[in-house]
Amino acid sequence: MTLSNMPLHKEAVITRVGGEGVLRCRLLDMGLIPKTKVTVCHVAPLGDPIEIRLRDYTLTLRKEDADKIEVSGTEAGIE
Repeated sequence: MTLSNMPLHKEAVITRVGGEGVLRCRLLDMGLIPKTKVTVCHVAPLGDPIEIRLRDYTLTLRKEDADKIEVSGTEAGIE
C-alpha cells in the first residue's frame, strides 16, 4: 500500500521510498526513510495534498509524491 492510500488516523511503517534522483533525495531528507512510523492526519477535500505526522512533526505532501512511498500497517486493517 502507498502512503496516499492509507486510511486517516491509522499508523503504518514506511517500507520503501521510490522516486528518482532529486525527488527521492528530498523525500529522504524530509525524514521519510524506511522503518519510520507515519500517520495520515488530514486529506484536502479534493484528495491533494495530504498531511502526515512522523518523528514529532507534521508534513504536507502532494498525492503524486505520496504515491512513491510504500507502507506496511502496524494496526489491524492495513497491509
